[in-house]
Amino acid sequence: MAVGTRPRSRRPVQTAQPEVTYLSGAAATSLRPLLEAPRRPARVLAAFPLAVYLEVRTETEPRVLALVSGEATRLPNAVVLTGALEGFAPGDDAWVGDGVVEAGGRAVRVRRWWDPAPPLGSVSRTALAGSLPVLHDICVSSPRRPGLESGGASALLSAGCHRGSLVDAITAAEQLMGLGPGLTPSGDDMLAGLLVTLRSVGTAAGVGRAVWLADWLAAAVTFDARTRTTPISATLLHCAARGEAGLETLAVLRGLTGRQPLEPAAHRLLRLGHTSGADLAWGIRTGVSAVLGLGERDAE
Repeated sequence: MAVGTRPRSRRPVQTAQPEVTYLSGAAATSLRPLLEAPRRPARVLAAFPLAVYLEVRTETEPRVLALVSGEATRLPNAVVLTGALEGFAPGDDAWVGDGVVEAGGRAVRVRRWWDPAPPLGSVSRTALAGSLPVLHDICVSSPRRPGLESGGASALLSAGCHRGSLVDAITAAEQLMGLGPGLTPSGDDMLAGLLVTLRSVGTAAGVGRAVWLADWLAAAVTFDARTRTTPISATLLHCAARGEAGLETLAVLRGLTGRQPLEPAAHRLLRLGHTSGADLAWGIRTGVSAVLGLGERDAE
């Protein structure tokens, strides 16, 4: 460098910032503990055309949330998006909290909330006794069947719930947890349908023993769900334990209590997944049968 000349200043290197697409969403109220907390790291567990599942690094439940499009099943842990689901891949880093979900170059801000456990009001046991055979006939005539064979743990669970036998019900539930393939094994879907029905229909029909049974079963199922099944299914079991369900399940419950047509709701539920809809329907039928049986025992 020549004496008396100024050193040439270096301009800072500017790195291109990744483009972020901003979207709005409507979230289930079950996700408030995650979304209203400070930002936490997360990762994409699975990505499909209509749904993306994110696992948040937290010790509380829920710890998995689903980003879904308007055409997808609205799960009780879902954020429904106004835009398309593109650019997500399993293993991607993500962030959840402060009202925002960030992943795959998208930032989803929650603008509205929806309730995955709306009250059913009240219903008579006579009305339930009349609608249960309708659901039974639809399920029996459908080509969709539960993923697990009848008998064994499922038969023990049904009988235990109908009699109000806590020992038999919990024993069977522990055998069913995590049983079957897939992101939500058949045994878990059956338990989810049962838990939601015992709580919501038991409350609507005024059968306190059904709600009592739901409380104890929920405690047993959620105690070690994280180590017994998939992260997605464990979260859905925690939702079901609180009486939270997807829209297809809620529609069948409303149909059983006379608040909307039952038959089309049942057919929509049965079409879910390979066996998930049929597994949930089994749990609903078992739950309603138990509510009726426990109601008769209370009346004696």
